[in-house]
Amino acid sequence: MKRSSLYFALSLVLVLGGFTACKTEYDHVLESNDANLKYDAAFKYFNAGKYSRSAALFESLTLLTNGTERYDTVMYYLGLSNYSYKDYYTAEANFNQYLTYFPQGAFSEMAQFLRIDCLYRSTLRYELDQTPTYTAITAIGEYLRDHPTGANADICRHRLQELGDRLDRKAFENAKLYYKMEDYRAARVALKNVLKDDADNIYREEILYYSAMASYKFADMSVPAKKKERFLVFQDDYLNFIGEYPESSHRKELDALYEKVKEKN
Repeated sequence: MKRSSLYFALSLVLVLGGFTACKTEYDHVLESNDANLKYDAAFKYFNAGKYSRSAALFESLTLLTNGTERYDTVMYYLGLSNYSYKDYYTAEANFNQYLTYFPQGAFSEMAQFLRIDCLYRSTLRYELDQTPTYTAITAIGEYLRDHPTGANADICRHRLQELGDRLDRKAFENAKLYYKMEDYRAARVALKNVLKDDADNIYREEILYYSAMASYKFADMSVPAKKKERFLVFQDDYLNFIGEYPESSHRKELDALYEKVKEKN
C-alpha cells in the first residue's frame, strides 16, 4: 500500500513536471509581471503577424502600464492587434476606449478611423436593422469634423455617401411595401413622408412615380362619389412629377393615365 502511494506521488510529480516543461516561451511571458519583457514580446509577436498572442500580451499590459507613458501605446496596439486578427467587434471597443482616455493622443486620428472601419464592417444590408449604420454615420461625422483634411477623409466621405444611400433605399422600400400590398392610400402617405423627412432622397424620382401611381389606383378603386375628387389628387401628383422629371422613363405611362382621367372628368 505504501509502495503504491509512493508510485502515485512520483507519477504526479512527473506529470506536473511535464506540464511545466511543456510551457512555451509565450506562456512564461504571458504569466510574467515584468512589464518590459512583456512589452518587447508583444511587439515581437505583433510584427511577426501573431496577432492573437500580441493582443493577449497588450491586454495584460494595460494593468501593468496604466498611468505610465506607455499606456496610450499599449491601448492602441491592443486595438490594432484585434483589428489585424479580424476581431472587429473587440477592436472597435478597444479603439473607443483609447479615444475616451486619449482624445488628443498620438494615435487618436488613426484610432478614430479604424474604429469607423470596424463599425462600417458591422453594418447590415438595407433590409435589416440599420442601427449599426446610424452609429457608423455618427462616428464618420465626428472624424470629418475633427480631421476634415485627414489622410482618410476621402474614404470617410465615400462611406458616408454609401451609408446614406443605404438608408435612403430602406426608407423607399419600406414605403413602397404598402404599394405592393395594394394599400394605395397608405402607400401615398408613406411615400410622401419619405420626402418630407428627406427631400434629397436618391430615389426621389421613383418615390414621386409611385406616389402618382398610388393616387391613381386609389381613386380608380374608389366608390363613384369619391372618384372625381381623388382623381384630382392624381392629377396634382402627375403634374408635380413631370415638372421635376419631364424626360423620365415613366412619363409615357403617366401621360396615358392623365389623358384617361381628363376624359372621365
